[in-house]
Amino acid sequence: MVMKKGAFYSSRQSDLPGSAGRSREPTDARTAPAASSRAGSLGISQGKADPGPQAPASRRDRLAERLRRHRTGAAFIAGVLMALAIVLGRDALRAPQPPITQDDIDAAVLHTLETRALPSRAVRPAMGVAPSVVHIQAMTLDKDQPGADLQESGVGTGVVVMEDGTLLTNLHVVAGADELKLTFYDGTESTARVVGTKPDNDLAILKPQRIPDDLAPATLGSSRSLLPGDDVVVVGFPFGIGPSVSAGVVSGLNRQFRSREGEPALKGLIQFDAAANPGNSGGPLLNASGEVVGIVTAILNPTSARTFVGIGFAVTIEDAGSALGVPPF
Repeated sequence: MVMKKGAFYSSRQSDLPGSAGRSREPTDARTAPAASSRAGSLGISQGKADPGPQAPASRRDRLAERLRRHRTGAAFIAGVLMALAIVLGRDALRAPQPPITQDDIDAAVLHTLETRALPSRAVRPAMGVAPSVVHIQAMTLDKDQPGADLQESGVGTGVVVMEDGTLLTNLHVVAGADELKLTFYDGTESTARVVGTKPDNDLAILKPQRIPDDLAPATLGSSRSLLPGDDVVVVGFPFGIGPSVSAGVVSGLNRQFRSREGEPALKGLIQFDAAANPGNSGGPLLNASGEVVGIVTAILNPTSARTFVGIGFAVTIEDAGSALGVPPF
């Protein structure tokens, strides 16, 4: 028996608008073409939907489709453009800064001077040379008392000028001593021996038996750059007290000094007014940069007192260098 396959969609009248109440009769072959024609007119096909004619996509739709396909790239580009807009907008809104004038600088400096306590000009030189300054005690034996202990007969100052501990001082500090005792900045004690002298400049060179670890020599400068009125600093052990710091200015250059003991005159000296007293002898005279430019050697007091009245003298560091056997600094 051959069975006829019915249409996927029924073309019965009851399924069409206005067919309510009509009998539902099977469709025969004679009515199939008409049903197919009606179905086609309604956009319905047998077995497959017919989308019908499509309108051409607009330019906006095509752009949207492309953006959907390249969503990641579009998001990146959008982020870059947004960041660029923010930066450009911020720069556009930022007010131009006026140039800094000399009046602005002066006002800033004045404000600093009024609100901050600045250190003295002597602080830097004094702190820089302090580890190189040595306390010297001249020790002697009492010849009238055999077996007696050594006694301090004089006190002075020295300044380390070489890494091996070699130091400069005044000859009159160590002259006649049976033993020399040194005390370094960190408290290290040592004996020393005289390894050289220069009587014309009242200079002596000492070599300690032992030195502290990492002993730093002082920085040596030049007295040739000094002018009257320049700041100077003296560091030493006046009357054994110290290290003590005093400050002043250069009072004069190329001075001469003769002691009351009738010793030969010292020449080419630096005159200064920083306080110096017995015990400062042999200590460093520093310029404003902390460089040793002289070795304190004498004070002038027209009275019988051996105290400072405003006039001190120092041997130039150039003469001290010749005593060490090295060229001028």
